[in-house]
Amino acid sequence: MTDDTIPEPNELNDDLGFSYRVGKDGLVLISWNGKQVTILRGDEAQKFLARIESLDPAGEQQLMARATGNFKRGNERKAGQHRRNQ
Repeated sequence: MTDDTIPEPNELNDDLGFSYRVGKDGLVLISWNGKQVTILRGDEAQKFLARIESLDPAGEQQLMARATGNFKRGNERKAGQHRRNQ
């Protein structure tokens, strides 16, 4: 393994898998790895759009992560092993 294959520490968090698009009536739809996880409406959507314009890609990812809230709680693997899924 050479040094050029190891990412810089801040490059590890640059892409967290979030994306957004602006929908009808100014709705902001935030997705994580292609799955829609949050819809922002009204003032919240306008504040989001105003803030994201001035951010770099890593900052955009962090803002979208904060806007989605705590939708990942760390128990996804255990939930997949639940008896209802077997």
